[in-house]
Amino acid sequence: MAKTVVITGASSGIGLALALEFAARGYHLGLAARRLDLLAQLRDEVQAKYPDPARRIEIVALDVDQPDAVAPTLRPLFEALGGVDIVVVNAGVNRFTPVGRGELAQAAQLIQTNLIGAIATTEAAVEHFLGRGAGQLVGISSLASLQAIPKQGAYCASKAGFSMYLDAARMELKRKNIAVCQILPGFVLTEIMPKMDKYPFAVSAAQAAREAVTLIEQRKAVGVVPAFPWRWLRPFFGHIPDALWRKLA
Repeated sequence: MAKTVVITGASSGIGLALALEFAARGYHLGLAARRLDLLAQLRDEVQAKYPDPARRIEIVALDVDQPDAVAPTLRPLFEALGGVDIVVVNAGVNRFTPVGRGELAQAAQLIQTNLIGAIATTEAAVEHFLGRGAGQLVGISSLASLQAIPKQGAYCASKAGFSMYLDAARMELKRKNIAVCQILPGFVLTEIMPKMDKYPFAVSAAQAAREAVTLIEQRKAVGVVPAFPWRWLRPFFGHIPDALWRKLA
């Protein structure tokens, strides 16, 4: 029996790639993002690439920057899908926020989206899973949660905060039959950040999504994508010399 997944931030980047990968594997889809027109295009693309008359695809406009509206928006989506097995908390943003350069408003907005919005989405997902008696929560964090990067302090802080929140959720929900999976992407080529190709071992969103969905299906607590080379380098994150990151910044 096909499972059902809901993905936030599904209109672009990793979220869009995840939607296509889950579709290729036969999942029913709930797609949420601010831009409903792009979600409609994605729905049409899925139906054209992976035709399946039995597949359910529901789309909804969701702005995670309005945390009080997240649960009221997602509850009808969950109901329309007939219940959800997996929720991928993916919606997020990134931008350069150099310290002391007048970027406080941008830094605060980034943390609002990546941390407060992610927590609001998690709350709605777990509420649904508790009602069903099972589920899998997936949070898209980042290797930046483990390593400070110059000019991206707010992004690193937001992802470190979300990772810690997911760790606490995993411990809290284990006995409730709710699995928590944390995905830590490395450098992924998307429109979220310019010039990403200058960073080492950058991969396409499609490759990142393929590896991420496999980790999700394996119900890993924490997974790094792409596996090479970050799985082996992960223990060194937080200990890499500052000079190396300054050269990349």
